[in-house]
Order: sequence, then structure tokens, then C-alpha cells
Amino acid sequence: MPDPPTEPYVRIVPLGGCGEIGRNMTVIETEHDLVVVDCGLMFPDDDMLGVDIVINDFTYLRERAAKFRALLVTHGHEDHIGGIPYLLREFKVPIVGTPLSLALVRAKMRDQKPGEIEFRPVQPGERVSYGEIEAEFVHINHSVAGACSLAIRTPVGLVFHTGDFKFDQTPIDGRPADFAALARIGQEGVMCMLSDSTNAERPGHTPSERIVGEAFGNVFARAPGRIIVTSFASNVPRIQQVVDHAIRFDRKIAFLGRSLVNVVQVATEHGHLVVPSERVIRLEDVDSYPPERVVVMTTGSQGEPMSALSRLSVRDHPRMKIVAGDTVVISATPIPGNEKSVSRTINNLYRLGATVVPGRAQVHVSGHASQEELLLMLNLIRPEHFVPVHGEYRMLVVHSELAQKTGVNASGCFVLENGDVLQFTRDRVGKVGKTYGGNVMVDGSGVGDVGEAVLRDRKHLSADGIMMVVVTVDAEEARIVAGPDLISRGVFYLPESEPVIAELERTVSDILHGCSAEGIRDIQTVKEHIRQGLSKAVYARTKRRPIVVPVVMEV
Repeated sequence: MPDPPTEPYVRIVPLGGCGEIGRNMTVIETEHDLVVVDCGLMFPDDDMLGVDIVINDFTYLRERAAKFRALLVTHGHEDHIGGIPYLLREFKVPIVGTPLSLALVRAKMRDQKPGEIEFRPVQPGERVSYGEIEAEFVHINHSVAGACSLAIRTPVGLVFHTGDFKFDQTPIDGRPADFAALARIGQEGVMCMLSDSTNAERPGHTPSERIVGEAFGNVFARAPGRIIVTSFASNVPRIQQVVDHAIRFDRKIAFLGRSLVNVVQVATEHGHLVVPSERVIRLEDVDSYPPERVVVMTTGSQGEPMSALSRLSVRDHPRMKIVAGDTVVISATPIPGNEKSVSRTINNLYRLGATVVPGRAQVHVSGHASQEELLLMLNLIRPEHFVPVHGEYRMLVVHSELAQKTGVNASGCFVLENGDVLQFTRDRVGKVGKTYGGNVMVDGSGVGDVGEAVLRDRKHLSADGIMMVVVTVDAEEARIVAGPDLISRGVFYLPESEPVIAELERTVSDILHGCSAEGIRDIQTVKEHIRQGLSKAVYARTKRRPIVVPVVMEV
């Protein structure tokens, strides 16, 4: 990283969310102050074996902790707030957002207990100041209530961050985006706009959330038995539509999944969700009602292995079973990479006799703007420079091309990757370096202790298995006292492997006798001879290369 310039500057540094779906986090930095927009998580890829979640690398913030002033939250989806508990373990900064967004963050903090946290609730239209940075929250539509764009004013110019958005002319809560504020900000003059790119490849407009209501009406009218609806837990407008149709068709509703129950409670308390208490029943009481009078809303729309719907699909859930005649509505589309797990879940549901209504049957609409809405946002804001964010790399490139069609110069469009540092001064703009923008993997209680080396070992284990050799030797007399005993996992079919194991144990004995004959006494050298010799013997027989772990004990 070069030294900061002597003149006023502002830096935009995406630490996550550029070139990927998830892990959204952007640094806005001036000479004396720094704020962060969102701090999300991402679910692991298939090759991240055993990893629970993926968060951002906070090294850039550690190096500038003295001027880190606040975390600004655009909305309450996991890919924007999921990393906050880990951020707050290191940095005691205020969390600023709308009441529902902060309530969803609080719900995530219950298990973390990181100490005193300052939550600063704001309403759309309000401004907050931290040193020489001022942020204005602007109401926008998305698939969760309380979503906002941010107009961030700095000494060098105004940076506008759309957050996740779409333009819904008929939203469920009756509050379309604040077009007047967006136009006013555009008139003020925007130095740089950062914009959601998730649907940049999709032409036309994203349909209104009300389209889902019409599709729900058809499903509810025709379903002969229970209806199970799965969606993202934080999609409050979708939850409201399910509740409204349960009332319309005289059905009771139950909620399954801890995250969903938390969102329902929080959204109801803040007035974003209206759920008549007499309509809600406990999951344990579902079987007490006729099937045609029950709706169950659950999590697991992405086929996550331990989610409620996935467990229901294999009859592994302790509190509920899928039965023939159930109608399962998957009110979501698979996130890229989750298609296989979603397909597997659907197949399993059909095996149980359920009818499945997938997201493409208009029981789901995206919460992200398509091309015409992206163009409208560009024309309202009219930025001098443009940075597409929140999307895979091809989406960012397509979005940059859209911006150029609205008049943004190609030289003013920057397709950044995580860790790129984009710097603005009064008369210059450009990339000035690269910082840490890689993955930090969370596995159990460990944060960042699973790296590429550990993943390589796990992939090796998953591909070829492991063999452990245990032997006890008398170091002084150089003789075998006990063993060798060979333990194999994932290499041979154990019920039929006894002759092979016995032969390999004799191979290890020969290796040990060879070491003794050569006068080798160093235990590490003996282990290496065992490792190499056994690996060759196993490969000669099976063409597999398992991990070989020798355990040599001295007496």
C-alpha cells in the first residue's frame, strides 16, 4: 500500500462481495475517519470441507483501528450482517441502521455476548456524522423491511451506496422507494456510486412482491392437505403474504426453524409484520388439526444439509414428518452453487409423496433490481464514477457496461475485486494498491485457523482415506515390543480387508527390522521410513494414496 496523499482523499475498499454472492463489506476511508458498510458472511463452497461459514479478513481495519468510527448497516440479510458478531469481538464501534436491521443483528448476538454494544437506530431520511464522514439513510425496496441506500458525504465528494434494492411500485407495506430523495441526491452531484449487481444479467424489470401473492392464492386454493412454505428467514414481506393467505383460506400457521422464529418475533415487535396470535399454533399441535387447515412455514430453501426442510425431506426431523398429500412450496431460487442440494431435497420430498411447487412457478420473485431498474437508478443518481458491487465477476462487468450506456465514461467505471483500493482526490482517481480481501473460514469455535493447508488435508482424506500405524519399540535394544497395528478408514472395505491388513502389517515389520539392521534409532527417521514404505505398498495394491500416520512409542 502506498502512503496516503497529502491532500484530502477518500478510499473505497471492498473487503467482500465483489466477484462473489455474499460476504458484503465495503470500507469508506478518509484521512482521519473510516466507516464500514455492512459486514456479511458467505456459506462455504463444496470444496471447503467441514467449514461452517466464511467471513471477511479484518486486517485492513486492524491496521486503521484508531480511525474506525462506525458500521453502517443497509439491511438485515445474513450476507450483510452475518459477520458482525465476529467484527465486534475485535472492534467496539457503534452499529447504525434502521430498527428492524438492528433487531436482526441483536438476535445474532444472543449467543456471542461480546460485551457492551452501541446500537444507533435511525429512520430513513436521517443523517449521522462520524468525524468528516456524514451518512444519509434513504428508503429503498428489498426482500426485507428496513432496507436503505446510503448517501455518504466526504470532504472529497459524495459516495452513494445502493445496498441491495429493487424498485417495487406496489410493495406489500405500501412504501415504494424514496424517488424524491434519490433524485435530490443525484442533483447534489455524486462522485461515485456503488450498486447492487445481482441481477445485472437479467433484462427487464423484477416483478413486484404482489405477484407472489397471486401464485400463493392458486396454491392455497388447490392444496388438498397441509401446506409447507419455505423461504429465506429474513424475507419479512414473504412471511406476511403466507400469514395473509393462511387467514384468507382459514388455516392455522406454525413456524419451524430458530432463525425464522426470531425474525417473526422481531418483525412483529417493530410493526413490520402483522400475525394474529389466534392464527399461530405450536408445531407440536399441528397434527391436532385437519391437514387442510394447516400451514407450516420453515427454513431451508437452499437445501442446506442441517436445515429444517432438508431434514424433513429425509424424515430426520424430530418434531415433524412429511406425509403423502403435503404440498411443499419452495418460495426461493437457488443461490449459485446450491442447485444440487436444492434438487436433492426436492427429489426426496417427492419420494415421500409430497407435491412440490418450485420457485419458478411464480411463488418467488427476486429482491434485486433487473437491468431496467439498474438503469433507472443510474439515471436518477447520475454518478461521475461507478463501481458495481454485490455480484460474481461477470455480473460486475455487465453492470459496468450498463453504466456506460447511461453516460458514465468507461474510464470512470471500476470493476473491483475484493481488496482493491480505489482512491479519490480532488483531481485524480484510480486504484492505488491491494489489501487483504481473502476468505476467513469459521469452523466450530475456530476463526481463521482453517487455511488452505488444512483444506488440502481434508480433501486428501475425503479422496483417499487415512491409515494409522501404531507400534511400540524398545529404543535401546531396537526391537518391536508391541504391534504393528494398522487402523484404516476410507481405504479398504473393512469386513473383507483382514488379509490385506495383515500383509501390510508384515510390510511395516520388515521396514522396522530394516531400520534396526541399519542402526537407525531416531524416531522421526523411523516414522518417515514407515510412511514412505507403507504408502508405496498401498499404492502398489490399490492405486490409492491415503494419508499415512505412523505412531511410534518408545519404552
